[in-house]
Amino acid sequence: MPYFERLDAATFRATPLTGGAWKVDEQHIAPALGLLTHVIETDRDTRRDDGLQITRVTFDIWGTVPIAEVATEVRVVRPGRTIELVEASLSHAGRVVVSARAWLMSTSDTTALAGSALDPLPAPDDLEPWDPTQVWPGGFIGTVELRRDQVEPGRGRFWARTEEPLLAEPISPVARVLGLVDIANGMTVRADPRAVAFPNLDLTAHLLRAPVTGPGGWVGFDTTVSFGPTGHGLTSTVLHDAAGPLGTVAQTLTVRPT
Repeated sequence: MPYFERLDAATFRATPLTGGAWKVDEQHIAPALGLLTHVIETDRDTRRDDGLQITRVTFDIWGTVPIAEVATEVRVVRPGRTIELVEASLSHAGRVVVSARAWLMSTSDTTALAGSALDPLPAPDDLEPWDPTQVWPGGFIGTVELRRDQVEPGRGRFWARTEEPLLAEPISPVARVLGLVDIANGMTVRADPRAVAFPNLDLTAHLLRAPVTGPGGWVGFDTTVSFGPTGHGLTSTVLHDAAGPLGTVAQTLTVRPT
């Protein structure tokens, strides 16, 4: 079963596999971010044939969304020959629940300059399996396989993957990765979510390059969760794939003791 079923060019139905972690009868936002990414790329490919690459996308989460029908919309804010800025939204019953702004850029060969001082991750096979359903309920978390090195509460390194498709149609590696990265906030918790709620209000991803799916489709996370003294928090992640460091993800948290 995919996470979403397509109803028409702009409308989709969420399946039970999108069930959330904070509330199981609401969607986990991770697949929705992958869906919006796919919609942006599909719109790009209907307008042009040069495959501009998403290098930064910011998702703002306006509210919760039930496991139900959702509608999408895309518009080009800043057109260009080599760089463009695109906005997209996902709504339910006429109410926007997620909006996105993405920079897309043309590619060129900078192989001779490529490199990063970001620390590598141990390979997935070098980390212990960990079951995230020990901490979180919901249909989506139940579909995710984890290998984790938990350094301390709020600090960990892990690899994640899911065998479930986003849709029953071809999906790019970018959309597949961005349909998973929202789990960063919950895979190395700083506090027990039964005692403290810490949902994220947004997610910003910067990508160095297109992801390499690699054997097994693993996505790597080097993640730190920080809480401030006034009800705010930040989850910071360096993303990895089979080829090494891929980019970064940041999530703004609202920290609410229950």
